[in-house]
Amino acid sequence: MGRLVVSQFVSLDGVMEGPGGDNGYVHGPWTMPYWCDELGVFKAGELAAASALLVGRITYEGFAAAWPQRSGDPFSDKMNTMAKFVVSNTMADADATWANTTVLRGDMATAVGALRERDDAEILVAGSATLVHGLLQADLVDDLRLAVYPVTLGVGKRLYPDDTRLDFDLVDQVQAPTGVMLLTYRRGEARPMPTDFPFDD
Repeated sequence: MGRLVVSQFVSLDGVMEGPGGDNGYVHGPWTMPYWCDELGVFKAGELAAASALLVGRITYEGFAAAWPQRSGDPFSDKMNTMAKFVVSNTMADADATWANTTVLRGDMATAVGALRERDDAEILVAGSATLVHGLLQADLVDDLRLAVYPVTLGVGKRLYPDDTRLDFDLVDQVQAPTGVMLLTYRRGEARPMPTDFPFDD
């Protein structure tokens, strides 16, 4: 079975929207002041480990407009040549113009579950807030790979859906010089609530 890895830039208060100032986000490119070589190594490593990219339609359209214009470096070349899957019931095959793209239609959980079952590949999910919420709600996420930025934003799309509890184990952590925490969590066993709380009111 393949592993589904959700990788996100996220603020301290859980906002994942517009890390590069995408679509005129109110806070602009909020990750840029914290960029450093360690972040570049982190992102390059996870891309190199992945055999496929899974995204929602909005993220796909943004990536497809940008990445084909770039080439000649390992990151761009991998983005442009790797298998890509876009989850959408509204996108036509003719609109999936980025190389090696397949449109997944129908029930999201069924389609992505089948994708995970195909082989032992690592499938990378980037951006795609609505898709990520659905993946978490369907308990399809194996790893959360987070770059947590030392900033609160107060407004914007958040990484976690409101109605879902999942337990994860921290398996790796690195602090970048700019204060960004690079954290990898793996889906873990549920931790039962204590029957007797150790503190009195």
